[in-house]
Amino acid sequence: MGVSWAELFAIAVGLSMDAFAISVCKGLALGKVKIRHMLIPALWFGAFQALMPLLGWLVGSRFERLISTAAPWIAFVLLAIIGANMIRESISGHEESADAGLSVRTMLPLAVATSIDALVTGVAFAAMEASAGAVKGPQSIQVAVISIGLTTFVISAAGMLTGSFAGARLGKHAKLAGGVILVLIGLKILIEHLAA
Repeated sequence: MGVSWAELFAIAVGLSMDAFAISVCKGLALGKVKIRHMLIPALWFGAFQALMPLLGWLVGSRFERLISTAAPWIAFVLLAIIGANMIRESISGHEESADAGLSVRTMLPLAVATSIDALVTGVAFAAMEASAGAVKGPQSIQVAVISIGLTTFVISAAGMLTGSFAGARLGKHAKLAGGVILVLIGLKILIEHLAA
């Protein structure tokens, strides 16, 4: 079983949607977004979305069931904690500087949480390669990793711009909206897992 270029692009876009939503939230919270603001989430999300499929591919199908079972719970817990913290800060009125929202402490758990699905996708790539025999065409892990990473980079940067433009209208409620969105993304991941 192989993966076409169109399918690989669809996978890359699908995996980057959570990163896009969070980037929109970051753009909302920051208001005016500069190039460096766009690059920070784009690099974090792009790098992790590229790294996780590679790790998943290396782990291979041996641990597929364990990873598939735990991934939605890990993503839900991380996103719920981060989202709840944003909601709490917005209600308390505590203001952070724009750079604080893009710190390593903030971005690392977001990058991990949004790339858990990519880890499982990497395991799926390993299973597809095993069933197809030799690695050929766009299903090779190198092409997949580069495609997913670059797609997420571009989509995350676009999310920051989108959030920045919308932020002028939404003002101080941006952090509350961002927190709610993160919790909802976590719930969506968990509900989809439980419904499957």
